[in-house]
Amino acid sequence: MAKRSEAAGPTQRQQRVAELVRHALSDVLARGDLTDPVLITHVVTIPEVRMSPDLKLATAYVMPLGGRDEAAVLEALERSKKLLRGEVARRINLKFAPDLRFRRDDSFDEAARIDALLASERVRRDIEGAAESGSETDEDDRA
Repeated sequence: MAKRSEAAGPTQRQQRVAELVRHALSDVLARGDLTDPVLITHVVTIPEVRMSPDLKLATAYVMPLGGRDEAAVLEALERSKKLLRGEVARRINLKFAPDLRFRRDDSFDEAARIDALLASERVRRDIEGAAESGSETDEDDRA
């Protein structure tokens, strides 16, 4: 049997389990069952969870709503890791409860960076120039 390379991306099973873990974590955080004062006062978004190939490690990418107090929220999640792992194990049916790791989600920053690039004068000029040269080509084709 051929071994999968990591460049091939996650398997369907990894993606399915990651989504189950994401839903379970989101549900626990939304219900407010945790006693940590930081987690009680912040709404935490979990846009993505990635599973290791053996499904024993789940890396949750998190962002507090509004992006404030990121460090405090990550510390609070680390402190609550054992409780969260137990809740995840209770909610999804796996042979082993995955160990949880929490990381800051950078996708919002990356999206803002791309929006800023697309809105820049230089890119707008290039797009308008390409559109104008494309319309000249259309006119030449019609003649």
